[in-house]
Amino acid sequence: MINTDFRKRVDKALHDEFFRGAVKRTTEKLRNGRINQNKTLVDVQEWRSRANALRSHTVQNLDKYLDEFSTKLEENGSKVYWAMTDKEAVEQINTICAQKLAKSVVKSKSMVSEEIHLNHFLEKNNIEVIETDLGEYIIQLAQQTPSHIIVPAIHHTRGSVAELFSKVGDEQLPAETPALTAFARKVLRQKFIDAEIGITGCNFAIAETGSVVLFTNEGNGRMVNSLPDTHIVIMGMERILPSFSDLDTTLALLPRSATGQKITSYLSILNGPKKQQEADGAKEMHVIIVDNGRSRILGSKYQEVLNCIRCGSCLNVCPVYRQIGGHAYGWVYPGPIGAVITPLLDGLDRWGELPYASSLCAACSDACPVRIPLHELLLELRKDKVKLGNNTKEKLAFGAYSVAFSSPTKYKLIKKVGRKIQIPFVKNGKIRGGLPAPISEWTRTRDLPTLANKSFHERFEEIQRGE
Repeated sequence: MINTDFRKRVDKALHDEFFRGAVKRTTEKLRNGRINQNKTLVDVQEWRSRANALRSHTVQNLDKYLDEFSTKLEENGSKVYWAMTDKEAVEQINTICAQKLAKSVVKSKSMVSEEIHLNHFLEKNNIEVIETDLGEYIIQLAQQTPSHIIVPAIHHTRGSVAELFSKVGDEQLPAETPALTAFARKVLRQKFIDAEIGITGCNFAIAETGSVVLFTNEGNGRMVNSLPDTHIVIMGMERILPSFSDLDTTLALLPRSATGQKITSYLSILNGPKKQQEADGAKEMHVIIVDNGRSRILGSKYQEVLNCIRCGSCLNVCPVYRQIGGHAYGWVYPGPIGAVITPLLDGLDRWGELPYASSLCAACSDACPVRIPLHELLLELRKDKVKLGNNTKEKLAFGAYSVAFSSPTKYKLIKKVGRKIQIPFVKNGKIRGGLPAPISEWTRTRDLPTLANKSFHERFEEIQRGE
């Protein structure tokens, strides 16, 4: 159960030295990989502009492309479902499982399935759910949520993984990568064979052809969508591309931005269930198109956030994420994209502190392959948060500031009083802790400059007097 107190989540992350070190090392590797691979493109800024135009056009005309995609899907033999809420999505998946008398489900990595809490729902209905992405499998065994969009088990060591796998296998495994991967392969292969249903996400959907596109690096995605007789695709409604040729742009940018690869290891393009003449594939394909708050963003000042291709590059450059990791954000999507999209999908009243988990340095906007102005959207969310109220402390602070600067006499008096008050708290020329709230929130982690013995105005007056 995630702690609902944002400050407590952050405090817990800041006191976990190993976690912070792991996050720093991994994000640095991913960030450098993106920078190096972007150099292999002739003009990466031109690619980013093209991707921005493509995604903006698609989202602007989402109704048209969703209609075209669903029509083509059905022509290809797939079944299409529309889910306005997370509840509708999980209930539809549960209905399919019940129809197939399914007792075992294998899944490949899907952020939307995390968003709708699918695993928890199916397990409540006595259906075994197995995550087959290695990182997702690790955190499933640890009963945790992902801490990164691309690297969900960023906070685990080989030692902790060996401990988890040893419990599952009822044998003591060494903390060595070959042994651990061999064990995961052995366990998961049997799960692929036994499962009645495979569930995947959807990186992109091609409206023109009714195709579902999956980017994976471990090969588990192909096992999930081809070995079980029934394949269920969970798709966020914005993951559309108009035509097959548009895939070229995202194919160039997504792997580079996500993992620092020129191309993903496995690119799967699915055009429906297995045809009569085909040897491989599921006999049935069900595609569930999930809204879950996305349509509320359409037409709003936040619409550009739907351009996101879930690469995670904004996390890897964010100075806040690099210090506190993903769990401190409290929901499915961490980092700058999470600080924007979580309040939009799940309520600003509930997640109003997330837009403030940013230095507004704009590194996220600079790294985004589709040019989402994340720092500007964070500012807009802060404005909306103020309009909601519950900002008494802020009003008091600015009220006091207004009084202090309303006249030269008051300003000079407050300076003189301030110089006296600060004396007990000054250490080596800086104010370092000990001040009462709310200033203590600042000095708890930073030094506060002292008030000068003489202000510029006072020195200037002395100069004018010839002193």
